[in-house]
Amino acid sequence: MIEVDPGRFEEMVVTALDGLPEDLGRLMRNVAVTVEHGAGPPGLLGLYEGVPLTSRTSQYAGVLPDRITIYRQTICAICRTEQEVADQVRRTVIHEIGHHFGIGDHRLSELGW
Repeated sequence: MIEVDPGRFEEMVVTALDGLPEDLGRLMRNVAVTVEHGAGPPGLLGLYEGVPLTSRTSQYAGVLPDRITIYRQTICAICRTEQEVADQVRRTVIHEIGHHFGIGDHRLSELGW
């Protein structure tokens, strides 16, 4: 386990988001990415809550943004170095963004995320 300063962890999340291909970032719609500094639900490093882009219809309007939450304490608990944390943050951000695009856990696992 490693302790990463909350501000540094948030920078890692921003770096992961900034590292997305520009075309992919432009396709994301109505989604907010947040960091929860405490532990999340057991077994979760991140959580996507919302309506995936592939499930949105013409009736999708006036809704609150989807939310991706990244759990700092849980990620730090499984890592030993700051680099491991940064790598896990990147994997978790990409995994949760995959859900935003309608990709399920099984397929994300097949893809290595």
